[in-house]
Amino acid sequence: MDKIMMKNLGFYGYHGVLPEETRLGQKFFIDVEMYVDLKAAGKSDDVKDTVNYAEAYNIIKEITEEKQFKLIEALAENIAAEILNSFSSVKEILVKVKKPEAPVRGIYDHFGVEIRRDRND
Repeated sequence: MDKIMMKNLGFYGYHGVLPEETRLGQKFFIDVEMYVDLKAAGKSDDVKDTVNYAEAYNIIKEITEEKQFKLIEALAENIAAEILNSFSSVKEILVKVKKPEAPVRGIYDHFGVEIRRDRND
């Protein structure tokens, strides 16, 4: 299956369990892979035959910046569900949410989750 990739999308959101996280906010980085048959788009060279990734980006941005979740698992789940709902040609989606400023004392790059959903989930 072909895929459209959106990597390391950066947003500022208010997700977290601790009150400080929902009050002060923090950075989140998101990767999305949308599994789509791209053969028609490759032949036609027309955006109507593919997923408009600018529209997909705006959906991800709105969910990440305008909604609040305690868990990054819930953020990822909402992104996956809305993309599948908005684009019928997307057969499966992989969403990774990375939280580089998690309130965990230590040295690390990020904490994160990765979910994969399809139309049967």
